[in-house]
Amino acid sequence: MVIAVLGSINMDFVCEVPRFPQHGETLRGLSFARYPGGKGANQAVAAARLGAQVFFYGKVGDDFFGRELLQSLTENGVSVETVEREGNTSSGIALIWVAENGKNAIVYVPGANALVNTAYIDRMLSRLVAAKVLLLQLEIPLETIAYVLRYLPTKNPFVILDPAPAQDISSLSLERVDIITPNRGELTALTGEEDVKKAGRRLLDLGVGLVICKAGAEGAYLITRESFRHFPAFPVNPVDTTAAGDAFNGALAVALAEGRSLEEAIIWANAAGALATTRKGAQPSLPYRKELEAFLKQHVPKIKDSRS
Repeated sequence: MVIAVLGSINMDFVCEVPRFPQHGETLRGLSFARYPGGKGANQAVAAARLGAQVFFYGKVGDDFFGRELLQSLTENGVSVETVEREGNTSSGIALIWVAENGKNAIVYVPGANALVNTAYIDRMLSRLVAAKVLLLQLEIPLETIAYVLRYLPTKNPFVILDPAPAQDISSLSLERVDIITPNRGELTALTGEEDVKKAGRRLLDLGVGLVICKAGAEGAYLITRESFRHFPAFPVNPVDTTAAGDAFNGALAVALAEGRSLEEAIIWANAAGALATTRKGAQPSLPYRKELEAFLKQHVPKIKDSRS
C-alpha cells in the first residue's frame, strides 16, 4: 500500500495570541514554538502514522531548516529519498497565528517549494505512477500540478487533490482528479457559490470525480451527481486547528488505499481531523493509528443522506 505525496514542506513558526491583531497594532503574544509543517509534508506524516508506506516528493533548501524537516519526515516513517535540496534558496516557511479560540491565520513563504518544477516531475513521474494513491495540494507551482495531472496514466494512481491555498484551477485536468477536498472557504473561492451542494456540483461539472467538503466543526459533506451526504464532526475541544485538514486527507488516503468504502474512509478522515485539533502544532498533532482506532470505538458516527 504505497501512498505518494507531492507537495510542500515548510518550517512552521507558531505564535499563540489572545486574538488576531488589528491593522497597525502591536499585540503581545502568549507563546512561540517551531514545528515541521507544510501541507504536503503534513499529509505524508498523517498517512505514515496511520500505517501506510509513504514516499514524499518535493524540495527543501540546503539549509538548517531543510535538514531538520527531512529528519522529521524520516523519523515519522516517510521516505525522503526523492526529495531534492536546492542551494541559494531557503526552505519553505509558514508564519502562523493561533488565537485562544483555536482559529488560525497563516502567511506562507514557499522558498524551495516554488522550485518544484516540471523538470523535477520528469525525473519522478515513473515513481509517482507506481503509487496506489497520490496526494496533491497547491503549495507548489500550479503549472507543476497541471503537468502531473496531464501526464498521469488514465486510471492509476488514485488522485486526491487538496485545493489549498485556493486559486484558479481551470488550467488543471480536473477529470483526472478522483476526489477534491476543499474546505468551506476554498469551496466558495473556487466556485463563487456559498451553498455547499451547489458549489460541489459546480466542481463536478468541471470534471472532478467526487467532492468532499471539509467543514470543520460541521464535519464533512460528500457531493456526488446522485447524492449529498453530511458526515457530522466528532465532539472534541479544539486547541489548534492548524493541521486538521491535512490529517483528514492523510486518513482518507490510507482508508481508501486499504480498500475501505468511501463512507468509512470519510468517517476515518473526520476522526483524524478531530483528533488533530486537540494538540498543538502541525505534525505533532497528527494521530497514530492506535489513537484513531481507539477514538472510533468510543464514538458512533451519524450520516445524513439526501438523494436530491
